[in-house]
Amino acid sequence: MCGITGIFDTRGRREIDRARLDRMNQAQFHRGPDEGGTHVEPGVGLGHRRLSIIDLSTGQQPLYNEDGSVCVVFNGEIYNYQELIPELAALGHVFHTRSDTEVIVHAWEAWGADCVKRFRGMFAFVLWDRNRETLFLARDRLGVKPLYYALLPDGLLLFGSELKALTAHGDLATEIDPLAVEDYFALGYVPEPRTIYRQARKLPQASTLTIVRGRPVGEPVEYWDVRFTLDNRIDAATAGEELVARLRESIRLRMISEVPLGAFLSGGVDSSAVVAAMAGLSSDPINTCSIGFRDPRFDETRYAKAVAERYRTRHFVDEVDTDDFGLLDTLAGLYDEPYADSSAIPTYRVCQLARRHVTVALSGDGGDENFGGYRRYQLHVMEQRLRNALPLGVRRPVFGLLGRLYPKADWAPRVFRAKTTFQALARDAVEAYFQTVSLIREPVRSGLYSSAFRASLQGYNAIEVFRHHARRADTDDPLALIQYLDLHTYLIGDINTKVDRASMAHSLEVREPLMDHPLVEWLATLPSDLKIRGTEAKWLFKKSMEPHLPRDVLYRAKMGFSVPLASWFRGPLRQRVLQVLTGTGLAETGLFDAGNLKRLADQHLSGARDHSPSIWGLLMFDAFLRRQGQPVAAAASIESPERSLAPSP
Repeated sequence: MCGITGIFDTRGRREIDRARLDRMNQAQFHRGPDEGGTHVEPGVGLGHRRLSIIDLSTGQQPLYNEDGSVCVVFNGEIYNYQELIPELAALGHVFHTRSDTEVIVHAWEAWGADCVKRFRGMFAFVLWDRNRETLFLARDRLGVKPLYYALLPDGLLLFGSELKALTAHGDLATEIDPLAVEDYFALGYVPEPRTIYRQARKLPQASTLTIVRGRPVGEPVEYWDVRFTLDNRIDAATAGEELVARLRESIRLRMISEVPLGAFLSGGVDSSAVVAAMAGLSSDPINTCSIGFRDPRFDETRYAKAVAERYRTRHFVDEVDTDDFGLLDTLAGLYDEPYADSSAIPTYRVCQLARRHVTVALSGDGGDENFGGYRRYQLHVMEQRLRNALPLGVRRPVFGLLGRLYPKADWAPRVFRAKTTFQALARDAVEAYFQTVSLIREPVRSGLYSSAFRASLQGYNAIEVFRHHARRADTDDPLALIQYLDLHTYLIGDINTKVDRASMAHSLEVREPLMDHPLVEWLATLPSDLKIRGTEAKWLFKKSMEPHLPRDVLYRAKMGFSVPLASWFRGPLRQRVLQVLTGTGLAETGLFDAGNLKRLADQHLSGARDHSPSIWGLLMFDAFLRRQGQPVAAAASIESPERSLAPSP
């Protein structure tokens, strides 16, 4: 795993400032502490930080083709590179290393921009072809590896694995994008292609950007998308056998390493299945790492221990104090833009633990999205059956009225908390799911904004992100639609971002067998009743794992990486909540209504309402602003925000 960065003159061959390039490269030292390298020629500067995993002796970057006319910097892994080497060698390409990086330069020479379609893995790379005067940027299908870029007014293009590399250049304008603020408070992250800064963009998943010197910078081009056809009429038993075989193949590819390798083991279905498959593919004991919590309500270590004992792994457990909130400011520095998933805390700790024992760890990330594991999926499917029974024109006024009249009862047993259900039934499917996953739901979110900031949004609402993707989903199946939405929003913007930054902070490579794109494509052909059947989520996955895992691991209630936010905010973080929500910091940005911020704090601290996610989001936004070290432009001064969801260099 690595960090890449660079500067490209889109207009000519101006001299590259080596000091700035080095500064950008060093800003990502944590991503690759083993080695660093740069390539500089007129108009082009490429930088690389290396975490050595494969071909330790000769895999240094930047890496070149035979005559040095093609140069690449690469972050990630091409898992099928050993299959591509003979094919490229037969075409006349000469290899000087045993690394997957060299496959990229020769694949570019052989197949051009279509080379990415041949790669199986997680990757972000930038390639310079001197003969074609072309800079080529690419990102993997599921957005596992990040890539940021920005076109400056003078025609210089900056890029990097993290935003901090771009800001280290010194000329990136750090003006806040108001639409990104709305996106953040709706979703808890800034969804691609936006970043928190108006001038910078994320290269979207499964996209490439080709820039020819002297020509205008165009738009990214998508080269892949998942299609939920649901037309595979395979029977359940055969599907289960094929699923296990596909999982084993995906894991086998991801176990190629020249450094110590292991796996995260939470005790959940996904990570346990990965460990079971790894154990069957290895003659040596597998290294497994778990995080335990002193509060039994959040602790899953007994389930992880059962799997570790069954497969005789070398199991490492680190116990974390439930009050592990000291990482708040550290996280703000890791993510470079506001990020509000509080499970980043235990993720950071398990990566810290794993790095003491291994350099590469396999994870179970992507399992819930692909197998249908979230409880919200089951609720959405049930609600959609009710929505389908009545037209929207009837549901919206009837259930909308009930939703407004029914009291908010966070304190009551779930059966009596019908307000949210009534509100969901009054909406269409996309709107209902958007509200379900929102960090701060309407109308609370818009109420937190100042009138000036609301005006600056010019009617924009973050639901447009979901509407944009829903139009491309090409399915009306309730489960398939929201799986598609999550694969284009939550998985990339939240899960993959969380794991990438937490792992790279400790120079740890995390691999993702449940996001193998052939596996994802195959799962998208299966009928939804193989994923959720009755009240059982991940039905097919669990059935296929019954011979391999204990039943209490497979069929227990899902916990997840939770932290006790509500009690933190009423206890040890009470003063910080008061300082942030009732002090001058956020109020002086011009973005928020000071009275509603105070009301939010008062309701939570008194126990009248549980605003934990909202408060965490505000604390992380405040921490981002303080680390940025400069004031946010007042909302009233923001005139015409870019409304497009596509990058606009």
